[in-house]
Amino acid sequence: MGNETLYPKATKELADKKAALAPKNFDAWRNFSKTVFEPGVLDEKTKQLIAVAVAHVTQCPYCIRSHSKYAIRKGASKEEIMEAIWVAAEMRAGAAFAHATIAMDEMEAAERK
Repeated sequence: MGNETLYPKATKELADKKAALAPKNFDAWRNFSKTVFEPGVLDEKTKQLIAVAVAHVTQCPYCIRSHSKYAIRKGASKEEIMEAIWVAAEMRAGAAFAHATIAMDEMEAAERK
């Protein structure tokens, strides 16, 4: 089950090729990513649940797959993951509604002209 025709499978070979094209940037990003997901004030499970939610808002299929897998590895339940996804969905919908204020402002400005 997958969208390999739409999204190529993420492989180590492709990751290595991308890294070779910009090794300094790749190393910096990899270190940053590793550091961000280390336990701190937030535990690793919580960070992975946040990542699952954000991945759904950014609509990155690779991130959805990897962070869902890591969330489970860090002890998240299916219910916790789904709840995080619902939070993401509400935030995305809420942002669309909030940004309607901009459209309302433009509509009222057009009426004044």
